[in-house]
Amino acid sequence: MKIAMIGSGYVGLVSGACFADFGHDVVCIDKDAGKIDRLNANIMPIYEPGLDALVKTNVEAGRLRFSTDLATSVDGCAAVFIAVGTPSRRGDGHADLSYVYAAAEELAHAIAPGTVVVTKSTVPVGTGDEVQRIIAETKPDLHFEVVSNPEFLREGAAIGDFKRPDRIVVGTDVEWAKEAMRAVYRPLFLNESPILFTSRRSSELIKYAANAFLATKITFINEMADLCEKLDADVQDVSRGIGLDNRIGGKFLHAGPGYGGSCFPKDTLALLKTAQDNDTPVRIVEAVVQANDLRKRAMGRKIVNALGGDARGKKVAILGLTFKPNTDDMRDAPSIAIVQTLIDAGAVVFAHDPEGMEEAAKLLPDVNMTGSAYEAADGADAVAIVTEWDAYRALDLAKLKAAMKGNVMVDLRNIYRPEEGAKAGFDYYSVGR
Repeated sequence: MKIAMIGSGYVGLVSGACFADFGHDVVCIDKDAGKIDRLNANIMPIYEPGLDALVKTNVEAGRLRFSTDLATSVDGCAAVFIAVGTPSRRGDGHADLSYVYAAAEELAHAIAPGTVVVTKSTVPVGTGDEVQRIIAETKPDLHFEVVSNPEFLREGAAIGDFKRPDRIVVGTDVEWAKEAMRAVYRPLFLNESPILFTSRRSSELIKYAANAFLATKITFINEMADLCEKLDADVQDVSRGIGLDNRIGGKFLHAGPGYGGSCFPKDTLALLKTAQDNDTPVRIVEAVVQANDLRKRAMGRKIVNALGGDARGKKVAILGLTFKPNTDDMRDAPSIAIVQTLIDAGAVVFAHDPEGMEEAAKLLPDVNMTGSAYEAADGADAVAIVTEWDAYRALDLAKLKAAMKGNVMVDLRNIYRPEEGAKAGFDYYSVGR
């Protein structure tokens, strides 16, 4: 089956490479000629474990290619996916749909009759209706259908998520479009991955509702962690105790410095705006967004308090800058607010991250990037673990302590046990314990 993927960013590139690996003939399209040149040279625009090898294998097999020419590329495609960015719009927080609509306008002149146009981008409810209108207005006699097919990929585990999904959601009420999507996902359907057909609008809302619910779980356990500290309880015990309840589940119940990344902050805000526009406030999500924003700064103050309440002139080593491990994504990373709080308090910040320092340097120009955790900690008054990279899970704590001037460790991911920190000579602080 011939498939086109408009947009070669995170979603488009991962999805395109995985579809090609299933045996489909895939072309990924992007207006950025430089990005296409780099992809043709097997240089990935993002860090995602295993992606470079997957792309290389399928390019060499002739199943995957890259192009800037939309009109030629979509010729003969049974399905064309729109996987362009939908960032939060400046000023009002709504999802910026300009790239989606621009793609729709261009597709109207290029697709053949019988094509399924699939919105893979995360879009507000009703976007598919507008894409359908744009194409139909331009080509009134064209036989086509717009389908919603949201992605549920976790950065750092995207390939596995795509190939072994919890579910595949397809939004359409048109039978021939359903059959086309069954053919697209046939390799997964045969492996009994559940495929859920809904209305287009329900499908669009499922994506936002899922991310808002997961963000709520994260924020809930973070607030329980604060309560645990006041009550001399252990948030990890609380997480296990409630997570063993099948109605709740243990995922996303790990206390930390708050959520970030490309999805949760953007999607919760877009859901709020959609609800406000429809005079249906979602109070829980409003509280989640506010609590998460406040938490990031609070974690910066936690480090300052661990230093006795005065960080002026003190060196703080930050381990982990990306919003989560196994990605170089710095979008809305908790480290940004944490570092800014430290700098505002007069601290000098050194940092290390296995993959994110190049991106982090653009956002945190006052931070001194270093080549290792031990280099960051050299002469430091305090070290703080902000992102739970595997590289930080088995640090030589004695070596780390010996490199430092002070003895404060703030473990914002609860990687180590308090007794381990104490044994290494640290004045050890964690979250909710």
